[in-house]
Amino acid sequence: MAQDLYEVLGVSRDATEDEIKKAFRRRARELHPDVNKDPNAEDQFKELNEAYDVLSDANKRAQYDRFGTIPGAAGGGYGGGGYVDFEDLFGGGFGGMSDIFSTFFGGAAAGGRPQQRSEGRDMGVGLRLTLEEVAAGATKEIVYDRLAPCSECDGSGLGEGGEEVTCQECNGTGRTVTVQRTFLGDMQTATACKACGGSGRVIDHPCEECGGQGRVPDRQRVNVEVPAGIRDGQQLRLSGFGEAGLRGTRAGDLIVTCRIQPHEFFERDGDALHARANVTITQASLGAEVELDGIMEGEKVSVRIPEGCQNEQVVKVKGFGMPRLRSDQRGDMYVHVNVVVPQKLSKRQRELLEELAEEMGEEVPEARSTWQKIKDAFN
Repeated sequence: MAQDLYEVLGVSRDATEDEIKKAFRRRARELHPDVNKDPNAEDQFKELNEAYDVLSDANKRAQYDRFGTIPGAAGGGYGGGGYVDFEDLFGGGFGGMSDIFSTFFGGAAAGGRPQQRSEGRDMGVGLRLTLEEVAAGATKEIVYDRLAPCSECDGSGLGEGGEEVTCQECNGTGRTVTVQRTFLGDMQTATACKACGGSGRVIDHPCEECGGQGRVPDRQRVNVEVPAGIRDGQQLRLSGFGEAGLRGTRAGDLIVTCRIQPHEFFERDGDALHARANVTITQASLGAEVELDGIMEGEKVSVRIPEGCQNEQVVKVKGFGMPRLRSDQRGDMYVHVNVVVPQKLSKRQRELLEELAEEMGEEVPEARSTWQKIKDAFN
């Protein structure tokens, strides 16, 4: 971050968001270790990605323009989305902008790189939520990197005057056959055509921005509607927000896994909420009504402590738990009572408790004098 970030990207300080994106992609193609064999290419690409991380975010860019530094800007590269690699579940995730460019370089473009697949893959992100957000429902912005449809060619991969034509190398079959002579005779091997990547079609004048793929590495921002009552580990599917497909083929989906942070006061169990309430020995003995904060904003919960309540007794308050998913009903709250015994008593309080003990036929020791307490402390 020592260099000027605008110089790293090669743009002016008044560059538009679109100009910053294009400059980043242009420089990334030059510096990515998959295509640049310079030993410093990886470090230069990381520096480029850090510069883009700042200048592609309006808030970070404003801070950088004002102060010249961004606290904590280096490293993440996502603007706060929190990327999760779901390769085992969804057949291949990404580990950052570097891996996205690796996939981009490996895709089938006009130049004929081997094709991995034409349809876009599903992607996964983890979304951290507070219990209050889950109770009320929330709209959260996710920022992540993906291969997105190219805006220059509307995802077609066609440049000006370009068209998709039959590959001359394989005559549109998508395969080439080689013959190898062995002592057992001639052996034929069919492989994907290198010229068209196995598609049987090529573009004669590809889009300069995407190289004919119809998709480019980009930073995506999307708002996710989190329904009230969703549970930890549940997933939301955003259709078409995963990896864009080659030249307009079907895009993958974005899989959002909700992760709910622990709460300092409530513990969730399905649709139920568990909480604790401190009561005095007199409240526990005589019964009382105490008020707790509910999970909803500004909500107050009145808890009726029954007469003769015991320590750790559980009191149920109906309808003050978590909302049930896609329902207007709520679970219940279970309040665990903690009877608090006073550590210090005034003289009058002790007299009253001694009278109570005598009335109930209980034997209690006499009150110790101040001098006896001092002696006990040194023994």
